[in-house]
Amino acid sequence: MTTALALVLVVILTALVFEYINGFHDTANSIATVVATKVLNPTQAVALAAGMNLIGALAGTAVAKTISSGLIDAEVVEVTSQLIICALSGGIIWNLITWWFGLPSSSSHALIGGLCGAALAAADNSFDALIWSRAAEDWTKSQGIFWKVVVPMISSPVAGFTLGLLMMGALMAIISAMNGAGGWIARISRPRWVNALFGKAQIVSAAYMGFAHGTNDAQKTMGIIALALIGAEASGTLDNLPGWLAFMHPGDSEGIETWIVVTCAVVMAAGTAAGGWRIIKTLGHKMVKLHPIHGFAAETSSATILTLAAHFGMPVSTTHSISTAIMGVGVAKNPRALQWTVIQKIVWAWVLTIPAAGLMAYLLLKGVMALGWG
Repeated sequence: MTTALALVLVVILTALVFEYINGFHDTANSIATVVATKVLNPTQAVALAAGMNLIGALAGTAVAKTISSGLIDAEVVEVTSQLIICALSGGIIWNLITWWFGLPSSSSHALIGGLCGAALAAADNSFDALIWSRAAEDWTKSQGIFWKVVVPMISSPVAGFTLGLLMMGALMAIISAMNGAGGWIARISRPRWVNALFGKAQIVSAAYMGFAHGTNDAQKTMGIIALALIGAEASGTLDNLPGWLAFMHPGDSEGIETWIVVTCAVVMAAGTAAGGWRIIKTLGHKMVKLHPIHGFAAETSSATILTLAAHFGMPVSTTHSISTAIMGVGVAKNPRALQWTVIQKIVWAWVLTIPAAGLMAYLLLKGVMALGWG
């Protein structure tokens, strides 16, 4: 086995480590509210999230294609195994730091930041290494950091907050109207009945959230592995693969191989099953006190945004959408009930994620190059 091929295998292993960490780091995104409202216990919630993550991860590859071909210009910088390993390592380090402090930062943006930082290091600080904007007649097929990162990074939190606020407001209006109707309608709108109804409904919304998380987050690592294999094929590294590794040859450059999809889906589900209780505590308990109706509104709002983004190949942050949906629900409930100091820390984690992960990846690759390994 050649050194170059060994590095490709290290890339795949590192990518799967990132996927596993993404699973337990972002578990809280899909189950924090259902645990906080006591609809499911942590073990039941993790099992539900892991299963739905697996199904969601198998549902499509649009986001994977964005990561594999829509951010780094391969004509300007060679996408080497060292570059990808450093990009992934930058994202992994930042994820572990934020997980340790219980901050729900974005694994998606950590990965994107790592890719951008490593690409800049490999291109001797030339920003031409990054695809900034490539508009298409059909805007859903546009490429580049502006269309696939900046636009969804701004729009998804706004959409999460707005949809959470509107959905919670609509549910409160319906319950208020039922209260005023009198008779049996008023009786079923009492808190006990409302909690019982939405306790059942929240199991469905939590499953929807787990599915949506899988459709978006799992695909990012699929894209990284595909990117590594395409680069290795172009450099001739895969020309003389042993028979037992023949499956590694990339097929259609427009698609993601089935073995990549299945492997990433299973690894993310395993990571999800490991749980992420530090972040669950922040999202489910510290921002605002939740009841089943609030959890249902937040999960449904966030999952809808993630599903739409995955359809258009946008690597949207699960963390951003669910956090802002919870904020929107909290404002509809009572703006003074929100813990603004906790929210401030979360926002700072969001702001710092791309530059911090990018800087770590940049420094790692510069170090590798200085040692003559790049």
